[in-house]
Amino acid sequence: MSTQEAGSRLTNLWDKAHAAGMSEPELLLYRSNLLGSDKRVTNYGGGNTSAKVMQKDPLTGETVEVLWVKGSGGDVGTIRMDGFATLYMDKLRALKGLYRGVDFEDEMVGYLPHCTFNLNARAASIDTPLHAYVPKKHVDHMHPDAIIAIAASANSKALTQQIFGGEIGWLPWKRPGFELGLRLETFCLENPGAKGVVLESHGLFTWADDAESCYGLTIDVINRAIAWFETETAGKAIFGGEKHKALAPRERRAVAARLMPAIRGMVSEEAHMVGHFDDSDAVLQFVCGKDMEALAALGTSCPDHFLRTKIRPLVVDFDPAKPDVAATLESLKPAVEGYRKDYAAYYDRCKHADSPALRDPNAIVYLVPGVGMITFAKDKATARISGEFYTNAINVMRGASTVSTYVGLPEQEAFDIEYWLLEEAKLQRMPKPKSLAGRIAIVTGGAGGIGSATAARLLSEGACVVLADIDETALASAADNLAGRHGRDVVRTVQMNVTDEAAVIAAYAEIAVEFGGIDIVVSNAGIASSAPVEETSLELWNRNLAILSTGYFLVAREAFKVLRQQAIGGSVIFIASKNGLAASPNASAYCTAKASEIHLARCLALEGADAGIRVNVVNPDAVLRGSKIWSGEWLDQRASTYKTDKEGLEEMYRQRSMLKRSVLPEDVAEATYFFASEASSKSTGNIINVDAGNVQAFTR
Repeated sequence: MSTQEAGSRLTNLWDKAHAAGMSEPELLLYRSNLLGSDKRVTNYGGGNTSAKVMQKDPLTGETVEVLWVKGSGGDVGTIRMDGFATLYMDKLRALKGLYRGVDFEDEMVGYLPHCTFNLNARAASIDTPLHAYVPKKHVDHMHPDAIIAIAASANSKALTQQIFGGEIGWLPWKRPGFELGLRLETFCLENPGAKGVVLESHGLFTWADDAESCYGLTIDVINRAIAWFETETAGKAIFGGEKHKALAPRERRAVAARLMPAIRGMVSEEAHMVGHFDDSDAVLQFVCGKDMEALAALGTSCPDHFLRTKIRPLVVDFDPAKPDVAATLESLKPAVEGYRKDYAAYYDRCKHADSPALRDPNAIVYLVPGVGMITFAKDKATARISGEFYTNAINVMRGASTVSTYVGLPEQEAFDIEYWLLEEAKLQRMPKPKSLAGRIAIVTGGAGGIGSATAARLLSEGACVVLADIDETALASAADNLAGRHGRDVVRTVQMNVTDEAAVIAAYAEIAVEFGGIDIVVSNAGIASSAPVEETSLELWNRNLAILSTGYFLVAREAFKVLRQQAIGGSVIFIASKNGLAASPNASAYCTAKASEIHLARCLALEGADAGIRVNVVNPDAVLRGSKIWSGEWLDQRASTYKTDKEGLEEMYRQRSMLKRSVLPEDVAEATYFFASEASSKSTGNIINVDAGNVQAFTR
């Protein structure tokens, strides 16, 4: 789907030729993916779709009616056939006889598995009754910003009537569940001509007798709302008019780069958080508006928005007209602590006897006037999606506050959703976080064999990884490979020469904006040279020291600045070499620079210990496969030194080792992961040799 402006009409993307011959479940999948492809229709994971399909019962052989509905936790934009729950409609109707009233509606969720058709393991969502009891074959439930802006207006019922007449009805706020499903059924029976309904503070339901008509109706209703808002808001002040001028793009990122590690340190006491920065036009218009703080304090309306963004955002004290980042940093700690106290007070005001325990009291969303929006969550995808949800909320506030009065969810309703026992049960079913979840790593020399293998190992344990390398082409290739395996959310690149002080400083600023800070630093950038000392030029000597000693110093120095600001510890790992401990002929520049690396690591281990910054060394030897330094003259030079050829060099190194084994990039990556992980939390100033055994390199 082509990118479209936020205010433009949606395009009906239904392709009759493509849809021809599809089964009803396949048409449901096609419709769902089309609807979920545009954030103006519904946010990630939001809304659901369904179809009532006649199928053969595998037990009786009879034809029965089956509800196909998006399963719990799915996303309509990316769902596949196995993402739908399937349930017997006759059993779903029978549940009405078991219903004991609104005070007991949550217990109805426990009956849904008893309605499963064909042993489908996909769990049905809380919205299943809303789809089951609408007496139409096809039902869409979406969260379009334009519709929620109507639903979140003080006079939403009147606006719905004004825009849609009797074609689209209106129902007052009710938390999703069995009771709302019954109320929706009653509405349909009492209003047989209605084609849908706006749910107050929630979203849109539409229905039809076939998949294409249902999809087309949903698109048409949203477009009518968009068109109405375009007319009604034309020429009116948005968010009360402009209070602040946005900073230039580069300045916005520079401010975010300084704020994000500080915020990250404050909110990562219990679990490491990952950040996301958004300075899109919609966000900037909001954070620069006169009414921003008042609107932000009201919280969001749609339950999906609220669950992703918490009760309300934290507005950062920053004046873009007189930018003083140092002063803002000073104000952050009391602001964060104040938010925590307010959140705890909200919990105490609203909690029930059986409410789950207080969760993380830190804000998710941080609004910075003139700069943008920062979000923090336990992983990058969630931080990004939380930002997308709050952007949806901004769009809703924009529309509602311009044509009416914006109304957020009442505090108690918001709490009852956030601390819903069913939501808590879903959280408890989440898989245990991986060992490096929430950690952010940089790997220099990231495009080489050891670098990319190390990045892959860290990514496999849940870390976000920034690949840094001087080789732009190789960097892009390595990043594409890793992103294809682990997802683009968690992989970033910076082209960086480790000997360029400005480039190193800029790289850490970029990392701060992209992920929020740093936890793991793998210094792996390298070169190799081989020459007798009398043939070693000063330029060659200095180049080795510049990259392998000065470069490691610069990368570590800038890391220490961020790690100390965060105050949550960290791990710095130098990929040195066996040659840093054991002398080697015709490689004095390389061996000396590697020895310098090792001693620098020891010094930094002393300096970093008080801040929980661990510094350790991995010493590889003879890693030929995949290594960039073995692809040039170094290979020829080492082969000449040992009087062999290229093909015989690896075998020579293997036989030279005590264990008679080759050393691979993945072996070095495993040792690096050990030092990056909590498994080595009590180790600093240490060296692991990954050389298959070399007595000269024994550290003692």
